[in-house]
Amino acid sequence: MNDIPWGLYNEDCLAGMRRLPGESIPLIFADPPFNIQYRYDQYADNLSVEAYLAWCREWLTEIYRILAPTGTFWLAMCDEHAAELKVLMQREIGFFCENWIVWHYTFGVQCKRKFARSHVHLFQMVKNRKKFTFNADDPHVRVPSARQLLYNDKRANPKGKLPDNTWDFSRVCGTFKEREGWHGCQMPERLLGRIIRVSSHPGEIVLDPFAGSGTTLAVAKKLGRNFLGYEISPGYYEHALKRLEKCQEGDLLAGEKES
Repeated sequence: MNDIPWGLYNEDCLAGMRRLPGESIPLIFADPPFNIQYRYDQYADNLSVEAYLAWCREWLTEIYRILAPTGTFWLAMCDEHAAELKVLMQREIGFFCENWIVWHYTFGVQCKRKFARSHVHLFQMVKNRKKFTFNADDPHVRVPSARQLLYNDKRANPKGKLPDNTWDFSRVCGTFKEREGWHGCQMPERLLGRIIRVSSHPGEIVLDPFAGSGTTLAVAKKLGRNFLGYEISPGYYEHALKRLEKCQEGDLLAGEKES
């Protein structure tokens, strides 16, 4: 694993992942295009359902190949394809679903003929259900319990509890300081921080096949992990590189305070 040339690459993720040795990456996070007609500069987000699922099958199969035996793969997905991709990952590819998280966010996307879109599905997939990294005692992963916050109950665990499987993080809106301003699908750093902290160790490689705004890679760098990412858009790639150059190991994540 130490021989893997980590960094950010301006290329299709399939080409990049096919060069990697099998079972070599401890943690992979993917936030792919959702096929909802979003305007990317180098990708047509309007495939037929059949073509989209076939494409997903291709890169998901490659992710399974390169994921370490005790590694974890996290997938972010919208309502339209979440159920189909969960079945595909479990029934066809061989993953086990350890957690199905719903990320609920404020400032939801308003719709004309249905309730506002205000959540994304996060699937935590593993190869080995009995042995995978899950840093349950990391104090940055745990949250205060109701016994601590509401009742001042002496029986409460002073270390807090693990979060529920509904996570509340605000969407990164246009007015937020965290917003990079050049990518419309930017994820919050604190959300990626929870995933990277619970599913990897310092010094390990975190892979993002759809690097986009570079959030996964920037958070990995801040938390002392090596990062590996692929981004097909030259423009997004250049912006993400500049973002990575500005952050250092030990920097606070956006929205976090000194502990």
